[in-house]
Parts: sequence; structure tokens; C-alpha cells
Amino acid sequence: MDTARPIADTAEEWRVTASSTPFRGNKTSVRTDRVVMPDGTEVSRDYQVHPGSVAVVALDDEQRVVVLKQYRHPVRQRLWEIPAGLLDVPGENPLHAAQRELYEEAHIKAEEWRVLTDVYTTPGGCDEAVRIFLARGLSTAEGERYAVHHEEADMELARVPLAELVQGALAGRLHNTCLVVGALSTAAALAGDGFDALRPAEAPWPARPFEV
Repeated sequence: MDTARPIADTAEEWRVTASSTPFRGNKTSVRTDRVVMPDGTEVSRDYQVHPGSVAVVALDDEQRVVVLKQYRHPVRQRLWEIPAGLLDVPGENPLHAAQRELYEEAHIKAEEWRVLTDVYTTPGGCDEAVRIFLARGLSTAEGERYAVHHEEADMELARVPLAELVQGALAGRLHNTCLVVGALSTAAALAGDGFDALRPAEAPWPARPFEV
């Protein structure tokens, strides 16, 4: 390994000889690809096709994070999460989507935005890419609250100290991917080069290209 350069993922695409979509859902689908392995053999790979998501670590002046508790049926648990949502429109600007989700789920706006981190949630079985933003300079949004439905209708909203979220993640009490990654990344940035060293809010995102 070349230690002179920082460790980084690299783009690569193995040849696909056939592809089908045995299931199409409202927002996602399942795809089956026949993939040629490096030794020449062909294998089938099933995976979920996902539009991508955004999430927001909204951090106030007291180092508290805006979190919400929501029922998630696949895991049969009510999880503490950070505001997040799908990229519903192909090519949608992720910053605009994140600002929308923060308003809709928490009725909050933010003056300062940075890219905290980009992750693939389950790369072995799903192509979902998530961009997690850090939002600061929080204030209550103008106008009436956004009308929520279904699982969002009984969400519990809170502001929890960042240190408590980190402790909860390490102790196994908190499990939501975006919350855990977001809290740990925020703490790492705070302990390292600071928030000003984070990428700008409009930084390129190769996993989900978008229009500025």
C-alpha cells in the first residue's frame, strides 16, 4: 500500500452480462445482475436500488443535537435518529433536500452548513448513498409547522448533548446509522481540525451527482 497518499476508496466496475428488476416498490427496487468475477466466472448479485438520502446533525450553541424518535417497522424498534430523508428527485441538490428535511421534521432552519461525511449504508446489498450535513446557527423556522403523516405523526423531538449521543452509540443504546455516524463524526471534527476544516455544503458528491 502506498503510505504517501491518504487511504481512499476507488471507483471500479466489473462487467455485467445481464440485469433484471424482479421487484419495483414505491421508492426503491430490487435488481439482479450477472457479474463477471476477476477469474472469469459469472455470479448473480441481488441488491436494493435506492435514490439516496440526506441527513442533518443540527448542533446548537450548547453542543446539543436535534434528534427525533421514530418507529421503524423492519427492525421493530422506535429509534432515536437525526432529521433525514430521501432524495426524491433525480439530480436533486442534497443541501436543498437537507434544508427541507430539517424544516419538515424539526421546524428548524440553520445559517451555517457543512458536509460532515458521505457513507454507503449497506454496500453489500444496497446502493444507498447518504450525505450527512452539519448544520449550525439554528433558529425556529417561520410559518406553520409542516403536516406529518404515518410514522412521523407521533415523533418525539428532543435536543440531546453531543457527548451523550456518542456515549449512547458506543454503549450500544443507539443504533440508527446516520445518528451514530453523524455523532461520532461531529465529535471527531470537534476534537480535530474543527468545523471550518469540513468540506463546504456544495462539495461534489460522486455517488449522487447533482446540480448546484
